[in-house]
Amino acid sequence: MGPSQAFSTAEKLRKAGNSYFKKGRFNAAIEAYTEAITLCPDIPVYYTNRALCHLKRNDWTRVEEDSRKAIQLEQNSVKAHYMLGLALLQKQEYADGVKELERALDLGRGANPKGYMVEEIWQELAKAKYMEWEDLSSKRSWELQNLKEACENALKEKHDAFEMEGFLDEAGPTHMKQLEALGRAFEKAAEADTPSEVPDYLCCKITLDIFRDPVITPSGVTYERSVILNHLEKVGNFDPITREPLDQSQLISNLAIKEAVEAYLQQHGWAYRTE
Repeated sequence: MGPSQAFSTAEKLRKAGNSYFKKGRFNAAIEAYTEAITLCPDIPVYYTNRALCHLKRNDWTRVEEDSRKAIQLEQNSVKAHYMLGLALLQKQEYADGVKELERALDLGRGANPKGYMVEEIWQELAKAKYMEWEDLSSKRSWELQNLKEACENALKEKHDAFEMEGFLDEAGPTHMKQLEALGRAFEKAAEADTPSEVPDYLCCKITLDIFRDPVITPSGVTYERSVILNHLEKVGNFDPITREPLDQSQLISNLAIKEAVEAYLQQHGWAYRTE
């Protein structure tokens, strides 16, 4: 079979696999994609399609294998990086999984900033980041509580020693002040892990959600990219707040706000939580 004929047959198998997939016949789809790969082993979409079938069957080892192969063939494959990230998270390799999801998100934003894949990737990334924060937060909370108890016990021993020596009148007020200061110190230490309101300047004025990919208009207003693009497409070519004329080409990435958001999320992982 010549190369052109092999490719033609492989494409028919891919389309058959797609049809099986839509009907939920994942095993049949896997067989079709596998035959296509046998004929044309250098086409990345065959691997990402098969990886998606494995994902539906929760076969994460094969999801990882096919995703890695697809990336070897096409380094900028959004779907391959995305599914590889999910597979690594399943293996509890959080750092590498998050890295792959971030790569998929960057690639997805470049290809189609308001596409469904970008939102889907962000949701999974935010979920992974929140879980990572939750785990670390629990450990920090436990360590702080143990340290606080140790400090309180040390102060109590000191107070008891003063009491035994007959200095209770002097030691009592001092002991209370020290306990209050200790409480304030540990309350301050726990602030970063205590959920609160995200500062307004880090949130989109339309969605009120924390920025993911902020862009600024000539009027000086910053919006979430996908949100303002949707407004321009469906409502009209004007800034929704200032009402000034606005074209998609005039949107510029607000790198200062993006860096501020990243720094904030680094210190306040609870802000990754999505409803």
